[in-house]
Amino acid sequence: MPDYKKLYLDLMYSSEQAIRMLIEAQKRCEDAVLSEAVELTEEERDRI
Repeated sequence: MPDYKKLYLDLMYSSEQAIRMLIEAQKRCEDAVLSEAVELTEEERDRI
């Protein structure tokens, strides 16, 4: 008979890892967009 507690804990652990990976990817993307926006703002200031 399968050890359902172990299977459940494995599933929850893997789900938590996936969520953390998605959060980190989202943060990297947000940082990239924000840094690009700052660079554009600095370039616009130079034009003035």
